[in-house]
Amino acid sequence: MTRATDIPNLAERLRNGDRRALARAITLVESGRADHRADALALLEAVGTDRQATRIGLSGTPGVGKSTFIESFGLMLTGQGLRVAVLAVDPSSARSGGSILGDKTRMDHLARDPNAFIRPSPSQTQLGGVARRSREAVALCEAAGFDVVLIETVGVGQSETVVAQMADLFVLLLAPAGGDELQGVKRGIMEMADLILVNKADGTLKQQATRTCADYAGALRLLRKRPQDPDGFPKSLTVSALESDQIDTAWAEMQTLVNWRQENGIWAATRQAQADYWFTEDVRQGAVDLILQDPATAARIKTAQAAVTAGKMSPTAAAAQVLAPFQAKAKT
Repeated sequence: MTRATDIPNLAERLRNGDRRALARAITLVESGRADHRADALALLEAVGTDRQATRIGLSGTPGVGKSTFIESFGLMLTGQGLRVAVLAVDPSSARSGGSILGDKTRMDHLARDPNAFIRPSPSQTQLGGVARRSREAVALCEAAGFDVVLIETVGVGQSETVVAQMADLFVLLLAPAGGDELQGVKRGIMEMADLILVNKADGTLKQQATRTCADYAGALRLLRKRPQDPDGFPKSLTVSALESDQIDTAWAEMQTLVNWRQENGIWAATRQAQADYWFTEDVRQGAVDLILQDPATAARIKTAQAAVTAGKMSPTAAAAQVLAPFQAKAKT
């Protein structure tokens, strides 16, 4: 790929809504190759930041029905004439590093919708429920003209709060009768949620879902009101992704919150704070990469690692020894 010709062309096709160009662009930003990284940065600059979508982060425990909800929710949105992009993060194996990336097969109706785009990505070694380049993928989807971008996390529990740093709304999907009714009083992912949706409110579970929703509503009232919320938020609702019931109500609540935040300056302030957060993260990760690429540092790491493995040095002392030269430079 030559930056002089391909990057401008790719950027133009992407801004014209070309889905293949978007897929290729996301592949480019996710690549770990140095030359691809340079092209990715050039592409991000070329597409600009003048277009904005409603970014919705979605998290929940495995088996709660995230894929079913996203498909039902996405089809409702495309039915209203909106263009929807879904960035689904799949967990990567700690042993092999591989990911199944089967989200499209679980959303087959939405995957065939011409107004929808689904992109599964591996989490790799990134913590927090998202992939390292998810934020850049969101920016590309916005540049491609999508109205709503859904960011689905891997679904591993209460530590998935990083998605809140790239979304305008954070939706937590929960199941009824899951034994988690009292989790609402805990700090962490619960206090990050803007909207809690108790899924599977159908059939024999409908009554239990209503009770679970009430339990969470009570738990949310115990949390201190956040300045970025109007009265009544955060709140909990029951939905049935299987029957597409109350999905439109959930969307109406999301729009109410988005509109209030835009009118009160919260939307813009949040995006500015998120930009600052990711600037700091990129600097920190870049510094780590530079340190690890230094030959002298790599040699010290190898020596210290051998000492740790042999039990001659504690991990903490070994790490301090590796970083000692950098600490000395910082003091001068």
